[in-house]
Amino acid sequence: MNDVKIIKLKESILADNDADAELLRRDLKERKTCLINLMSAPGSGKTSTLLALNRYFKDRIRWGVMEADIDSDVDAKTISEAGIPSVQLHTGGMCHLDADMTRQGIQALGQEDLDLIVLENIGNLVCPAEFDTGAAIRMTILSVPEGDDKPAKYPLMYQECSILVVNKIDTLPVFDFDRKKMEAFARKCNPEIQIFYISAKTGEGVKELADHLLDQIRIWNT
Repeated sequence: MNDVKIIKLKESILADNDADAELLRRDLKERKTCLINLMSAPGSGKTSTLLALNRYFKDRIRWGVMEADIDSDVDAKTISEAGIPSVQLHTGGMCHLDADMTRQGIQALGQEDLDLIVLENIGNLVCPAEFDTGAAIRMTILSVPEGDDKPAKYPLMYQECSILVVNKIDTLPVFDFDRKKMEAFARKCNPEIQIFYISAKTGEGVKELADHLLDQIRIWNT
């Protein structure tokens, strides 16, 4: 009886994507463009955080945003109205972006001289963490109303990200959110993760996050 060849599709797909992502990362490094893969659950405040950061990025770096959604162009319009170059990416139902989709988005953005490109990934704490997009920095947002246990429930997201932004801290008096518990969960996933507390609404903590990102962008682009 002949042996049957078994292909583990997920492993094969991820391996191919990882190789493609590394090529994209090298290309971006050569052109001195830092790519940030921004991930979170829906409603955590990805777009509002980018708008808050724009106050500190404006006139200091050239940057653009790729907005990924299953449908609609609401976020891309919001970013564009703030004067930030943007492009909307529709995934056709897919819950993540991979390296090739990201490359297509960068080409559609049509900007060759950007210091920073942010990929605002699909709102999902599972699939986006599995796929390397070619980003230099992976950042995730956790909003206070989501609860302090998200790193325990979705560990891969926090393992893969070097920056955790806790947004909506202006709502802390309303919700039962334990900072120490959340930090313990997050650092169990990734002892090196850097945590920033902000309110995109009030602006609290945003400057500290912006300064850190500007330093990281500068290092990448040197």
